Formats: sequence, structure tokens, C-alpha cells
Amino acid sequence: MKTLLLALVGGLLGIVSAKAAPETVMSLTSGDFPNGGNIPSRFTCDGANISPNLRIDNVPANTKSLALLMTDQDAPGGTFTHWIAWNIAPDTKEFLAGNLPGGIAEGVNDFGKPGYGGPCPPSGVHRYTFHLYALDFVPKFNPRVRRIDFEQALKGHILGETTLIGRYSHGPEAK
Repeated sequence: MKTLLLALVGGLLGIVSAKAAPETVMSLTSGDFPNGGNIPSRFTCDGANISPNLRIDNVPANTKSLALLMTDQDAPGGTFTHWIAWNIAPDTKEFLAGNLPGGIAEGVNDFGKPGYGGPCPPSGVHRYTFHLYALDFVPKFNPRVRRIDFEQALKGHILGETTLIGRYSHGPEAK
């Protein structure tokens, strides 16, 4: 009995002293600009207006798909949507500049066009947020989906999320 008690206490002490595995956090980065840095003009209305390079790391386990939203929260009329993309495979590691991995669906931006619409601020420096979501389902959106409906449909299905912020101005300070 004494041996059993010692084994139980030893086991409990082992449990208490065991270290938890470090938690990994999903991340979104770009090889074209640092988080909080200036977005080069080639990714804007002043250049080729192509999407930048994006790198995805540490997607949560059990993710069924990823979704991406790019917005300008400094727009004079409120949040302006520049890009809505979904059905991104959870094993996607990178978007090359101007290219999308296969199978991705895109919605309509606030320019009224499908796909990516680069920064084009009316004045001053604006912040552009690329918001990546890890989802527990594969959404089936209408291609004309708007940001409000997109965000509403994701509620309750987000396993993880992360952001990347870039800045842009038509002036030389952001080029």
C-alpha cells in the first residue's frame, strides 16, 4: 500500500512538473513589406495593382480552409474592402506576388470588381490590414459576396486568425 501511495504521489508530482508544449501562433507575413511598413507602389493603383507576396505559417490543426480579407480602415467613408478570398487550402504556405494558388475563390471588392484591388487612398497615409482566418469549414459563398456577409458567415467558425498591416500614400513617404 505504501508503494502504491508513493507511486501515486510521484505520478502527481510528475504531472505538475510536466511542461506544456509551446503554443504556435498562426502568422501572415510578406516578402514585399514588413508588418507596419510601406507597401511598394507596384501593389497599388499607382503601379501594376497586383497582390503582394504573402507567407502563411503555423495554421491551426483541424483547419478545413483559410480565408483572407484586406481592408482600409482609414477610408473616409468607413472600412473599405480591397480583397475577399476564400477556399484557400489549409496547407497553402505562400501566395506569390500577382498569383493565387489554385482553387481560391474571390469576392467583390469595394471598387465593384472581383479579386484584389490595391491601395489607392484619396489622401494621406492609409493602413491596409490583411486579415487571415483559419476556418473549421469550407465556405460556399456567392462570388458577389460582400465583406459584411462574409464576416457574418465566419462567426463561430474561426479556429485562428492573424493580421498583416501595410501602409500606403501617393506621396514619396510610402513609396
